Amino acid sequence: MTGRCRMPEGGRSQGYEREPERGRPPRGALPYGLAEVVGPSMVPTLYPGDQLVVQYGAEVRPGDVIVLRHPMQQDLMIVKRAVERRPGGWWVLGDNPFVENDSREFGAVPEELVLARARVRLRPPRALKGQRSPAALLSWAASAVRPLGPVRSVRPGRSVRSAPGSDRSPSRRLRAR
Repeated sequence: MTGRCRMPEGGRSQGYEREPERGRPPRGALPYGLAEVVGPSMVPTLYPGDQLVVQYGAEVRPGDVIVLRHPMQQDLMIVKRAVERRPGGWWVLGDNPFVENDSREFGAVPEELVLARARVRLRPPRALKGQRSPAALLSWAASAVRPLGPVRSVRPGRSVRSAPGSDRSPSRRLRAR
């Protein structure tokens, strides 16, 4: 299963029913929107149900979490980590080493299929079911909103978890919770 994402109905992403120019938002649209994580390919950084604040048309750098169209099924949007730019486009990997639906399976993704860069992860309060203690609320509040910065060094063929320098990245801090 891939790390899919779904854009909310009536949201900013409605403009992407029309094909945007090279990942740019349609005219008159805001450059930010929301996406919901659906699959497990980005666990432990992102979990199904997490919301992402994304910036359309943002410059992508190695290590960034991005939203892109699946190269073999372009009506499907996926969330992956950009590893490096190659002649055919971006090499992308999921953070979950057990899910291989990424560039290891479909190769480099053409630049025009990259739609947005994830800026912030919003974790819904699903862990609070039945818990109303101040400690539980504070714990959730402290972890509910996290910026998604790039991993410092990511190499193709290596999982993001074992990438050198990744222990200081925001996504590594998320794994340590």
